[in-house]
Amino acid sequence: MSEELFKKVVSHAKEYGFVFPSSEIYDGLGAVYDYGQNGAELKNNLRTYWWKSMVQMHENIVGIDAAIFMHPQVWKASGHIDGFSDPMIDNKDSKKRYRADQLLEDKILRYEKDGKTNKAQELQAALDKAMTENDLPALKELIIAHEIACPISGTRNWTDVRQFNLMFSTEMGAMADGADKVYLRPETAQGIFVNFLNVQKTGRMKIPFGIAQTGKAFRNEIIARQFIMRMREFEQMEMQFFIRPGTQKEWYAHWKEARIKWHEKLGFGKEMYRFHDHVKLAHYADAAVDIEFAFPFGFKELEGIHSRTDFDLRNHQELSGKKMQYFDNDIDEATGKPFGNYIPYVIETSIGLDRLFLATLCACYKEEEVGDGDKKDTRVVLSLPPQLAPYKVAVFPLTKKDGLPEKAEQIMNELKADYTCFYEEKDAIGKRYRRQDALGTPFCITVDHDTLQDQTVTIRYRDTMQQERIPVNKISEIIAAETAWKRLL
Repeated sequence: MSEELFKKVVSHAKEYGFVFPSSEIYDGLGAVYDYGQNGAELKNNLRTYWWKSMVQMHENIVGIDAAIFMHPQVWKASGHIDGFSDPMIDNKDSKKRYRADQLLEDKILRYEKDGKTNKAQELQAALDKAMTENDLPALKELIIAHEIACPISGTRNWTDVRQFNLMFSTEMGAMADGADKVYLRPETAQGIFVNFLNVQKTGRMKIPFGIAQTGKAFRNEIIARQFIMRMREFEQMEMQFFIRPGTQKEWYAHWKEARIKWHEKLGFGKEMYRFHDHVKLAHYADAAVDIEFAFPFGFKELEGIHSRTDFDLRNHQELSGKKMQYFDNDIDEATGKPFGNYIPYVIETSIGLDRLFLATLCACYKEEEVGDGDKKDTRVVLSLPPQLAPYKVAVFPLTKKDGLPEKAEQIMNELKADYTCFYEEKDAIGKRYRRQDALGTPFCITVDHDTLQDQTVTIRYRDTMQQERIPVNKISEIIAAETAWKRLL
């Protein structure tokens, strides 16, 4: 059932203008997608929700927009040039490349589905050990021992496992011979770290404080899969929270709790989320946890909270020769003296906007039986929170004559400065309602002949399908009450 749901969500996303395969007329480009007219609106609303809650609602967090291109030494200092890689294995017959750990994770899922819980647990423990110790031969041994075959060729003719760097590189300069090698950023975080002092000084920021950013990142994934779940070009929403060394445990716990509450406010159900502590910590972290979401294909990472210590700022200080320190004149109760100069520690929250988009579609896609007897029907509805809906209101004239279109357009023109509006006069009113249900539009306004007489319209509510008669001058008030951001924040 879950796999069937996922197929329906993917199909719905294309049919209703949310997500298209990139360059589709040329048979597409692997793991790259375009957001259609409705997807762009939903994505922008999700980004706005994050920005408002993270920046606007916090007096000690500010936002920046750093460039995608950065000096190559940035990625040397961050460890990406030397250590940003995944374990790769090739099948000699199909010539296809796979991530070794993902092949093993898929096998674990199959064991679990088949009720072989002990086997799944044993393989998970062995995988965790191999990944923690970076033991590439052990990964291949596990693939062989558990008889994992290539999905394409069906054979087990594997190469050795080796590391594969995930960064895209290009050349900057007019002449290729004299060009400097630069990278498309694999994360947005480093743009925050290199601007730490610029923001702190110009904003007169006092620790603890945060810097947030949203933007594109790029990773040359060995095998990208599951629609927009894992792409080569994606968007991140990250916040780096700078703190006094020694306080990282309490701030890590604070942001872990704050971020799960943010997700739960969307109303998808607390049971849809869980925490997953990292077994193998990244080179920069002393603690890390994922917030996982129950996608149709299983619980997968949605957001990461990491205690990054002073790894990034310290490395940038050493490689650049520029001090990345903060002078803290607060009094240390233990010594009675100011804390003085130190390199701050960092708590990071990092969420994939595309993954949040997919989670939202999966949670909100519903097929409901409506009507009775011979009139029984199935409607597809996206039960999006009104704040996130691509269109807040659709306006329909009941017919295309008698001055109804003109009145409907007049009403929409009064609304569209404040709300995204959809106008349609084609097809029967029932079909128009169904299309808006599928787009997630929370309100539909129908203009009929009575409107011209008494200045009232019919408003239809998406979730209940109930209709009521209201004055034209009450439309905006009703929409505003339901779509206000403060209901989510």
